[in-house]
Amino acid sequence: MTYKIRLSVIILFLIFVTGTLGYHLIEGWSFLDSFYTTIITIATVGYGDFHPISLSGRLFTIFLVVFGVGAMAYSVTLVMENLVEGRLKKVLGRGKLEKKINSLKDHYIICGFGRIGYLIGRELAREKVPFIVIERSQEVIEKIEDEGLMYIRGSATEDRFLLAAGIERARGIVCVLPTDAENLYVILAAKELNPRIFILSRSVDDISERRLLKAGADRVMSPYTEGGMKMAMAILRPAMLDFIEITTKRQSLELRMEEVDIGENSPLQGTLLGESGIRSKYGLIIVAVKKETGRMIYNPSASYVIENKDKLIALGEDGNLILFSRECATSGQEK
Repeated sequence: MTYKIRLSVIILFLIFVTGTLGYHLIEGWSFLDSFYTTIITIATVGYGDFHPISLSGRLFTIFLVVFGVGAMAYSVTLVMENLVEGRLKKVLGRGKLEKKINSLKDHYIICGFGRIGYLIGRELAREKVPFIVIERSQEVIEKIEDEGLMYIRGSATEDRFLLAAGIERARGIVCVLPTDAENLYVILAAKELNPRIFILSRSVDDISERRLLKAGADRVMSPYTEGGMKMAMAILRPAMLDFIEITTKRQSLELRMEEVDIGENSPLQGTLLGESGIRSKYGLIIVAVKKETGRMIYNPSASYVIENKDKLIALGEDGNLILFSRECATSGQEK
């Protein structure tokens, strides 16, 4: 309820109270008869069964008509305007949203927007990675609208909502629905609709994790397992946990770990790691390299040859990481 509507309701309430008390004190009517007369006067019905006899009562009625009818008309107008404008905004806003969704490409789909889905969406939005949410709860949808995120209201276990979210054009899908059975169904449907899509899923137990991987998930994570291991590390290896949190949290500006893609036109392609200038120019340490096949090379030597589609896991200051990633991307585009 807007401020204007609240104000008009308060004014109407005061007028009803004033009218009821006024007729009761001036004409001596009961509170019910006084309230009834106030209502029919302000509503301009005027049945005529009750009307003021005294001069004071008639003057009071004139006052009530002038102010009460105006307040009633103003309040009704405000309510109607809000209803019409709200409906128009909803229709027009949904039309714009559908256009945005239809134009999405290489985006991510988040199935379920509970606590975990919200955290994932927040990080993707912070990194300006395009994504869309599929959620069926109206309460959650209202929260999504307040955040200004793209969404589709429906169940992710139905193919039509996956298609509406552009799964055929999507880069990846995140399955964080309440049950493993729902996540399993979404994985099977997603692989059928887009065999090349990357699938990340949540699991509850180890048995489900194996089944989700067999169904086609590229990576399965259990919040309970991950959280338990992290809490155990806080007891057994607190210094190591501090280092991991510093290098992985986005808020850290001193030291961070990031992955940098080596594209086809990257100037680093074919060069030795020791001669690439990554350490001397950017002050970065390459702690690992992920190959296109998925194989990880930890602590690569200076003689390692950087190849196309390598992912360099770099450690260093946030500003240097941003500069290094930007210059690699710019160089690749220029060529």
